[in-house]
Amino acid sequence: MGPGFVGGKLQQGGHAVSFLLGAALPTALLFLLASDRLGEGLSTISTSWRGNGTTTAAARPRPAANTPTAADDRPAPAQDHEVEFAGLAELLRKVATEDRTVIMTSVNEVWTRPNSLLDIFLGGFRDGEGIAHLVNHVLIVTVDAGSFRGCKAVHPHCYLLEVRSMDMNRAKTFGTREYVEMIWLKLSIQQRVLELGYNFLFTDADILWLRNPFQHISVYADMSCSLDNSKMAPALLDCENNVGFYYMKSTNRSVAMIKYWRAARARFDGNPIEQVVFNTIKHELISDLRARIQPLETEYISGFCDFQERLDKVCTVHANCCMGLDNKVNDLRNVAADWKNYTSLTPEVRKKGSIKVTPPSKCRKSMGWT
Repeated sequence: MGPGFVGGKLQQGGHAVSFLLGAALPTALLFLLASDRLGEGLSTISTSWRGNGTTTAAARPRPAANTPTAADDRPAPAQDHEVEFAGLAELLRKVATEDRTVIMTSVNEVWTRPNSLLDIFLGGFRDGEGIAHLVNHVLIVTVDAGSFRGCKAVHPHCYLLEVRSMDMNRAKTFGTREYVEMIWLKLSIQQRVLELGYNFLFTDADILWLRNPFQHISVYADMSCSLDNSKMAPALLDCENNVGFYYMKSTNRSVAMIKYWRAARARFDGNPIEQVVFNTIKHELISDLRARIQPLETEYISGFCDFQERLDKVCTVHANCCMGLDNKVNDLRNVAADWKNYTSLTPEVRKKGSIKVTPPSKCRKSMGWT
């Protein structure tokens, strides 16, 4: 299998369900696939995870120099902000699984308030199907003192990302320069996590976890990333990725991918968000770095953009395609309530498939959808 698409078929016709490698893969093949692993050991989706049970933007022409390639793993140009990672390595040792994987999310102060998104996010692990243990491996990144205090009140593993050259205490409105700078900063800490030899699964905090999503992540992939809608293009790799949910394995190539991604920002006019840049350069990552990218189909890694009405397969539900915190909270709470009703049923009743999820009506209205 060549670089690029993994976990399904890149053929003219349809989308195959993303596959999961079984535990009985030949040892030689595993070591071949993991030959670019940073540090010692082999990164796999370990049994510890299983538990018990867009927008396009006009980019300038790609520069020939100063961007990493498969043979040239130079660092990305220095960013505008001075970022420190004091205490990160020590915290990762406490949070990570035996196979050195950590679940990461990031929050602002408003999201950490009682009955806001962080409460819904953590509640998903508590009420999900065999995923309560995963909350012990969640690292919550905060960017100001208020969000750090709010995080520590409800979760033991919180990290304050210190940015000395930027005032992170003021409110950040969607689309403003400060907001965009904030979302780019998450790539700097993710790069550092990979460099320290840890895999990560980044999940936005406006995502409700219902089941274990790792069962749909292929160990072939350097990166597995969610989609807004897996039916919008004949090939999954041509669908718009949503970088609110993605897994990256710690390899030399994945570090080069994030460096390339961060460096590519300078090629865009205006103040592009990281998702726009990623969707524009993802085929470059495949061709230039030989990256293996797995698109995650919305049948399992779902969201409000491509709403899945049944609860028999969905692992996560993202409040994407939604404007306004109150709308996100309202519609995610409806999904959480429907999930509790679903899990209270007998297996026989569940198999009938008659229980559906309440449509995200407020979020749809916020987008002007009927």
